[in-house]
Amino acid sequence: MKNQYILLYIGLGFLFLSCSKSSDTTDDSVNPTTVATLYFPPIGSDTWETASLQTIGWNSNTEEPLYNFLEENDTKAFIILKDGKIVIERYFDDFTKDSPWYWASAGKTLTAFITGIASENGFLELDAKSSDYLGQGWTNAPQEKEELITVWHQLTMTSGLDETTWDCTMPDCLTYLADAGTRWSYHNAPYTLIQDVVANATQTSFENYFTNTLKNKIGMDGRWIPNADNNTYWSTARSMARFGLLNLNNGTWKNTVILGDTDFLTQMKNTSQDLNKSYGYLWWLNGKESAMVPSLQIVFNEELIPNAPDDLYAGLGKNDQKLYVVPSVNLVVVRMGEDTGETALGPSSFDNELWGYLNTLMN
Repeated sequence: MKNQYILLYIGLGFLFLSCSKSSDTTDDSVNPTTVATLYFPPIGSDTWETASLQTIGWNSNTEEPLYNFLEENDTKAFIILKDGKIVIERYFDDFTKDSPWYWASAGKTLTAFITGIASENGFLELDAKSSDYLGQGWTNAPQEKEELITVWHQLTMTSGLDETTWDCTMPDCLTYLADAGTRWSYHNAPYTLIQDVVANATQTSFENYFTNTLKNKIGMDGRWIPNADNNTYWSTARSMARFGLLNLNNGTWKNTVILGDTDFLTQMKNTSQDLNKSYGYLWWLNGKESAMVPSLQIVFNEELIPNAPDDLYAGLGKNDQKLYVVPSVNLVVVRMGEDTGETALGPSSFDNELWGYLNTLMN
């Protein structure tokens, strides 16, 4: 299976190199929303204001080709928010607005956000040793190497642990490969253990802390469901859109601050380390001069999604679960569904193809 991923991502690398566009990369700051006032749907209600394509000046003649493309690629749910209002909400087959679906690794963005809340509330420090929260011996690494790993390294995929054991969080699976901070590698296990870090630091379950500090405050539905050694978030597409809208407004839901640490927000949504320019705190970043992808130790000298706006940042999950946030145009895009053909763990060629259709729609 790993060899399959390698071939797929090599193909993706060629896509990066062949689909470049001329543009400057974004600077490393939190991008403010534009002048337009954002709309926030009420909590505990199905009410959500809409805006027509004609009203916002988009090309309605390209709507059907977009829907055909989504349906051909086994999409379940697709939502576009402009200024917080629903411009497109489309479901396929027997899927509805009340149907839950898994976020896969797009849910890593939820964990990053919760870690920021726990840090802001004084429960943990990003530069503290992970063993302060997980206990000594949480890895199979020599103690002096384990103590190099911090919460920050877990957030940035730079733990230095061998990723070939993938989901397994048992100490015997977490083997030293390189000093923390010297190697970027997409590795589920150290990420998954961030939820234990938060739980141990706050002395409550991760699900409870998540529900009380984020989920209920913005009106999300859904829950974390254990899957082997991992936890996967399931919710409706509208709940994913709510979370995207919260991030578009830099951690504030209407007038309620959910995460107010601007330094954390800046670091979360921008290049977090020098190894993979297109990765923040568990968010994927567009518009950077280079990118790495899961399962490969190759740096592609190209931005992540050439067709997409440079300030886009995204939650990207297995089988093409997508949450795009674009501050420059007050846009949130959600795609839930089945694999589109590459069995990718994060970025795939589907991202670039979809943004080709979206550019036609918005022009």
